Amino acid sequence: MTATATDIKSLESQYLLQNYRRQPVVFERGEGVRLFDDAGRSYLDFVSGIGVASLGHAHPRLARAVASQAATLIHTSNLYFHPLQGELAARLVKLTKLDRAFFCNSGTEAVEACLKFARRFWHARGAARRTDFVAFNHSFHGRTMGALSVTWDEHYRAPFEPLVPGVTFVDADRPATLDAAVGEHTAAIIVEPIQGEGGVRPLSRAAATAIVEACRRTGALLIADEVQSGSGRTGSFLHGPALGLAPDLVALGKALGAGVPIGAAMLSSRVAGTIAPGDHGTTYGGNLLACRAALTFLDEFEGSLSESIPRVSAYLFDRLRALAAAHRPRVAEVRGAGLIAGLDLTVDAAPVVAAALDRGLLVNRTSATVIRLLPPYVITEKDVDEAMGILDAVLGAL
Repeated sequence: MTATATDIKSLESQYLLQNYRRQPVVFERGEGVRLFDDAGRSYLDFVSGIGVASLGHAHPRLARAVASQAATLIHTSNLYFHPLQGELAARLVKLTKLDRAFFCNSGTEAVEACLKFARRFWHARGAARRTDFVAFNHSFHGRTMGALSVTWDEHYRAPFEPLVPGVTFVDADRPATLDAAVGEHTAAIIVEPIQGEGGVRPLSRAAATAIVEACRRTGALLIADEVQSGSGRTGSFLHGPALGLAPDLVALGKALGAGVPIGAAMLSSRVAGTIAPGDHGTTYGGNLLACRAALTFLDEFEGSLSESIPRVSAYLFDRLRALAAAHRPRVAEVRGAGLIAGLDLTVDAAPVVAAALDRGLLVNRTSATVIRLLPPYVITEKDVDEAMGILDAVLGAL
């Protein structure tokens, strides 16, 4: 007998840790940019698993690749060689212009690795007191202890303090505060070129220039957290270079595996040269299944998607700006780039998310008032029209 939605929710409430606030829907399958619930109802997915399902759902080429790999070999550990890690690393080196890759299982793990590698760099150079980090207001870098320590919001931080010491938060809109914060004890500055969880806030070019200057002046390393903004979400593989950032370390995740968990820390040669065997590691990271999925994603991205993303993005933001104009003053601002967009409201976004779900559109709320859109890379202008029509109706009914 097939479990009903009530059965599923009851089982979770009895046995699963209650640390998520789920929307009241049970999804059973997907196809392209759509998800289907247990009753067969279709939903247009503009969340894509929080920026993960970059190729949409049940992508035929990805499904074949994963099935073939699972039938061949999934995992051997990093005690041995296999044919896919080097291939994937070479592709990412070419795309990021960095020199080495370390594979893990998520964006948070990639951030954690970058923080460790930054400290290891200075330790190897005899500057063992150079352990501090500078991060930014509204930042979100993950929920493990190191990544959480460079995450700004007290809502995430307070229950788990004391965290890793030596972290200073500065306002990206006030470059002078960055200059004062970065000094002889700073190991690295960590920044998201577009803050995702913090409300879809793009880093300004002025702030990027101030970061570059602070690193030049002090020698501090630069970590770019491109877990959400990278892996092609803005059309370019990384967003930081468009702002003039040339990081020493880059954290990748989310879209890179198109749904199969994988993260990557990319390192410059000078940082990589200070890492010795045993300094860091992972059991699952870089296994064959994850690498095969990432290679398939890169094939698709470097094919047609890198050209279609900018085109569909321009259409999406035109429609969002028109939507904002039609619903002022309820809509304060449209922010983002590529296929990451935020509609900042003057009211709580939660009722909008719920009403959109009722009408068959998945969006999510971040930073209290922001409706975040992270659609799959395979969306079309027609999908954008459908989503904007639903949001227009929802905002009009508030």
